[in-house]
Amino acid sequence: MKILYVAYKYDYGKPELGLSSEHYNFYDTLVRMDGGKNEVIYFPIDEIRKKEGERGANEGLLKLVYKERPDLVFFTYGGMEKETVREITQKSGAVTLILFFDDHWLFEKFSKYWGPLYRWVATTDPLAPEKYRKIGYKNAVFFPQGCNQYGYKPLDLSKIYDVTFVGRPHGIRRKIITKLEKVGIKVKCFGEGWPTGHISQTDMIKVFSQSKINLNFSESSGVFWKQLASLFLYRKEDRSIHLNSPRRFIDNFKTFLPSIRSKQLKARTFEIPACRGFLLTGYTPHLEDLYGIGKEIESFHNFKELVEKIKYYLIHDEEREKIAKAGYERTLRDHTYEKRFNKIFKIMGLIK
Repeated sequence: MKILYVAYKYDYGKPELGLSSEHYNFYDTLVRMDGGKNEVIYFPIDEIRKKEGERGANEGLLKLVYKERPDLVFFTYGGMEKETVREITQKSGAVTLILFFDDHWLFEKFSKYWGPLYRWVATTDPLAPEKYRKIGYKNAVFFPQGCNQYGYKPLDLSKIYDVTFVGRPHGIRRKIITKLEKVGIKVKCFGEGWPTGHISQTDMIKVFSQSKINLNFSESSGVFWKQLASLFLYRKEDRSIHLNSPRRFIDNFKTFLPSIRSKQLKARTFEIPACRGFLLTGYTPHLEDLYGIGKEIESFHNFKELVEKIKYYLIHDEEREKIAKAGYERTLRDHTYEKRFNKIFKIMGLIK
């Protein structure tokens, strides 16, 4: 199958931050899965937009589609003009697929307007396919996050950290880390916004293997003034600010409430077990459908339970390592992106 892959190449579009999570997980999987039988053509939006501008990037994508005639144009980030997506979907003969990560809070504001432009929508929100059906769009498929088993692997390294966290200090994360320190639990944090700074993909995988306990938080990013302002205002392309219409205000309000209340299944939920690391994660609905809690991973519902489980598993090495091994085996069996892609490609009729 010939796949034209349209996505950001670098993390947040910034080369200094290294390759993006989408590159490590999706592009690498598509290239290597099933013995490398797919032909994958890369269209890095961030690089091309920087060189050619917005219009040039859209024109370049259209030219590439008609030149290469791919079976599938796979977008992991929208980023293109509606007219461009509409033409590819309706006129090029290629099947278009968009992957949305934030439908749990962005559906009303964004996805319900953009999703129908594509032939298929893959969504990481298990409740979103029904939302699409209610607006008359039938090709939305639940696509749980997972991991690229070709990149995330166990390393035979000593456990030099008791408790670690890899990620930005969004929302209440910094507050939780501070509270843990006050009760005597030191957490080594990695990532932009912490004293350690940005951490590479290679070093992150090392940390997963070197940690007795890997923490993951499920809360959304939290409330920022920009989010509050976006309820009422929007910015045009010329950077001028204008008042939203009443209809747009209602959509934004429907988006705002889930964004500050929801718990979200993160990619770390699969990446850490894929490295045979012990995962202690904030609970999210339906987590038990993916892993056996207490058998393949561990979870917590509140701060008290978090403290109790950290203290317990720091002194129960054998039990902790048994859970980490079971989580690793379950991940390879059920939660790799290779399996995810093959399943959705069958649903789409692209493979038998």
